[in-house]
Amino acid sequence: MRLLTSPLRRMLSGLLNCCEREGGRPSKCCSLNPHHLLPRQNFSAKPTAAELVRYWHGVFEANRIPEAQESSEYIISYVLGAKTIHSLSASSLSNPLTSEQQQQVQWLSMKRLQRMPVQYVLGEWDFRELTLKMRPPVFIPRPETEDLVSLVLQKSQRSGSPAVNAGHRCPTAIPHPVILEIGCGSGAIALSLLNKLPQSRVIAVDKEEAAVNLTCENAQRLQLQDRIRILHYDACSGSWEQLLPWGPVDTIVSNPPYVFHEDMAHLAEEILSYEDLDALDGGNDGMRVIKKILALAPFILKDLG
Repeated sequence: MRLLTSPLRRMLSGLLNCCEREGGRPSKCCSLNPHHLLPRQNFSAKPTAAELVRYWHGVFEANRIPEAQESSEYIISYVLGAKTIHSLSASSLSNPLTSEQQQQVQWLSMKRLQRMPVQYVLGEWDFRELTLKMRPPVFIPRPETEDLVSLVLQKSQRSGSPAVNAGHRCPTAIPHPVILEIGCGSGAIALSLLNKLPQSRVIAVDKEEAAVNLTCENAQRLQLQDRIRILHYDACSGSWEQLLPWGPVDTIVSNPPYVFHEDMAHLAEEILSYEDLDALDGGNDGMRVIKKILALAPFILKDLG
């Protein structure tokens, strides 16, 4: 039989206007081709996880959804309470899904068909060892952002006052480092640093209220709220004194907008439809916010920061 054809068609009619409610931009994201929604495909009366992965992979592919296989796997895994399809046991993949699980898969998959990023579809995403809440339009941390966190951690371990050990000068970590993150988004960088540097404190700022609220929510969920100050602040117009609730900082970290303005229109539809474009638009030279951060640095960094 076909997989709940009528409910899916009803769901499609309701979702064609859902982009704006979900934080998307309807003129960009509502491009689903209904003729490619339901390929004729046979199922058992009670489809298994493996069957649904194959089915939705086919639907996503027919609608030219990027990463069709990964999208279907993440959605089915999430509904079954797993992080990835590979972490599910063979029996979990072969067991039929309940009606409620099937409906949840359909609802999430329909969102993906609207080109909503998987991170927003699931409402959460793993970043390093942390699981963070995600919702549009707050910028989604990219894999390379994890490299930035690693770089800051390495720098923190090497910095500080030199100590003498067996005749050699060995760098020791700053005992209570204060870190400033400009443009915190979901809090991925700030909270990862707090998690790895238990003696540290972080000031996290963002000019978007949605980002400030999401970072607050993630900090509370991870029980890191006592060591972080989260401020609504625009680096391009705010006063640097606002950034010093604990005095000068040891480190400034940021993943600022860097895309040339003329290149913004060529970004993926998922980005253009759902994410905060100001978090990517670096102006004509890609340096709009970077220049502001560099100008702020002498006023807020410690002498050896």
